[in-house]
Amino acid sequence: MSTVDTSEKLCVTSSRRVYGHFFLPLQLETINLLTNMYKKLLLSVAVMTACLPMKAQTPAAGYKESGNNNPISANVFCADPTALEYNGRLYVYGSNDHQEFLANGKKGDNTYGNIKSIVVFSTDDMVNWTFHGTIDTKKICSGWVKNPWYQSYGVSWAPSVTWRTNSRTHKDEFFLYFCNSSHGVGVLKAYSPVGPWMSPLDKLMIHYDSPGAFPMGTSANFDPGVVVDENGTGWIAFGGLNDNGALLPDNARIAKLNSTMTGLDGAAVRIPAPYHFEANELNVINGKFAFTYCSHWSRNQADWNTYKLEHNISSAMPGGGTMCYMVSDTPMDPDSWVYRDYYGPGVAGNNHSHLQKFQGKYYHIYHDHGSILLDAMKKGGAVDASAGDYRSICVNKATVNEATATISPVTLSHAGVTQIKNLDPYALQQAETMASCGGVDYEDFTNITKKTQVSTLGNEASENLQVKMKADSWINVRKVGFGTNGATKFTLYAKGTGKMDIRTGLSRRNTVASIEFSSTDLQEHTVAIPEGKLQGVKNNLYLVVTEGDDVYVDAWQFTEKGATGISNITASGRLSQQCYDLSGRKLTSAGGHRGLVIEQYIDEDGVKHSRKVFASKE
Repeated sequence: MSTVDTSEKLCVTSSRRVYGHFFLPLQLETINLLTNMYKKLLLSVAVMTACLPMKAQTPAAGYKESGNNNPISANVFCADPTALEYNGRLYVYGSNDHQEFLANGKKGDNTYGNIKSIVVFSTDDMVNWTFHGTIDTKKICSGWVKNPWYQSYGVSWAPSVTWRTNSRTHKDEFFLYFCNSSHGVGVLKAYSPVGPWMSPLDKLMIHYDSPGAFPMGTSANFDPGVVVDENGTGWIAFGGLNDNGALLPDNARIAKLNSTMTGLDGAAVRIPAPYHFEANELNVINGKFAFTYCSHWSRNQADWNTYKLEHNISSAMPGGGTMCYMVSDTPMDPDSWVYRDYYGPGVAGNNHSHLQKFQGKYYHIYHDHGSILLDAMKKGGAVDASAGDYRSICVNKATVNEATATISPVTLSHAGVTQIKNLDPYALQQAETMASCGGVDYEDFTNITKKTQVSTLGNEASENLQVKMKADSWINVRKVGFGTNGATKFTLYAKGTGKMDIRTGLSRRNTVASIEFSSTDLQEHTVAIPEGKLQGVKNNLYLVVTEGDDVYVDAWQFTEKGATGISNITASGRLSQQCYDLSGRKLTSAGGHRGLVIEQYIDEDGVKHSRKVFASKE
């Protein structure tokens, strides 16, 4: 028998003899001996307890490599990116590969037939991305005509987006074009980059019968690329496939849009793009139109040599699947288009990218065919080994000489781009804003499979924008600027019963504070931050759920030292303002209502705005 076992027996015996009133008193020396042994045992147990490790907690697996900024989403497959800049944010839209992924049971190849929605992300720092949910094109376009069949709705691939300020109404208008398989191009319209979106037409905008479009059985009227020029005129490029190995397959078109941006102003004309295959996009660079596209894979060096001589160019023959570009001053004149070069490397599978200027810098936004996210999930056992071609949107730096409208070759990397500003922890942050995550899901993030009631306020008021978490799941944001004063309080807006750690690293040893909460609806929960723990710039901030299941987190915010509390965001020039709870019910005022509300107002330009803010009873 071990010493510990003997001590335990002695302690029990001593206890019964000393405190049990039916035992005879012991001799004093015996009591002292046993008492000393008992003290030693207690000390031994205390030391052993202190040395025991805490219950091990294994954070949920994350499939976006630590320190890398690609892809933009660590848990949603998406592709065919397009983008716009609006009010200091970059909004990126793409095909919802994740819808196909779920429909296929997270296995098998992506056949694209179940993609009937469009994903929306945004950022203001290029690293921390907010997921705004999806645009349910199937629902929006459900009223399209069924005859002829090729003008009705089928799928939504490869979107292209733009916006303008209407010169007559002075309202900002957003237009989102998508291809309905190879049959044509549809258009959606909104007054906010996140919707709500509507269909201004009852059928496809471009189809087999459109003037200048491709007749049925020839090339595809798909992959739209749209731009608004410096005069406020809209333009759209489309077409592809059916290359037949030709250097000039004659399968690219461009057309002028009418004043409503929902129809063509005349017939489409040819763009003589060498090796053209798909993935059309348009930019205007210093007054010149830049047409970018993905090249096909058939090549013949002799043909290229002849083309170079005929067009007086020096560019090398592009590789298969590369992103190429042409420029023109007069886009409706086919002979005005000049091939410049390829700028985007080829990727495995199809290639689709968008050239975007944001905050004065250019970016190459493209999709990766699983080598980053999908392969990592396969290795981690989270995805069936048969899963293939589920794509992820990535971003790398692009270099453009605006004076000559020249795009330099882009280098692709998992590291991605550099964060251009620190995340502000004292502003209200949506839980859907993250650089990476593990074990995180979204409540009905597809907004399709579940019939969740959504208010008329649009995406910002939708229930599907809550992050669903459970024990060991986590959210990561990067380069968080707490300033010299530092944070004194953390406010979490959540529902469910759980416990969350605020950490500067993923391991438990990096815990700054913990917050426990329990509520059946979304409520505000707060915890104090130890002074000096969150100051300056933290390269990483993690919100880790350590206890609880079915926890829903909607937003979070820190309070700066010296601040009086969380203040609501205000805006100047408001003509009218209304407040709603998260279910869309109108409130008489935000006063008397504590917690997160939807604030909607119309500014002096007649533009409607909607956003989440904390309201206080005070």
